[in-house]
Amino acid sequence: MGWIYVFVASALEILGVVGLKLFSRRKSLFNLALFSGGFALSYLFLYFSLAYLDMSIAYAAWMGLGTAGAVIINIVFFGESRKMSRIVGVGLIVIGVVGLKMVS
Repeated sequence: MGWIYVFVASALEILGVVGLKLFSRRKSLFNLALFSGGFALSYLFLYFSLAYLDMSIAYAAWMGLGTAGAVIINIVFFGESRKMSRIVGVGLIVIGVVGLKMVS
């Protein structure tokens, strides 16, 4: 159950990042709600995951998945750089998260 909470928290963090990007481009109540709500709910689900997982595992996985997801979303939808070094970096993050899952 803890891993489900971490995955939901990571998805909400990505939603918060998208909201932040949109809010930086256009100040609107919807973009602000997406930004602040995504991050607030992300922290809430990270908190829920701590009942099942160690903090070091849950936090690292949450941060890694959120970062990798944000990079992918920004490449696909916002035209950020598609340099191979960024893609390799995202792959290494995912490998690290899978490794943490395997040892917990």
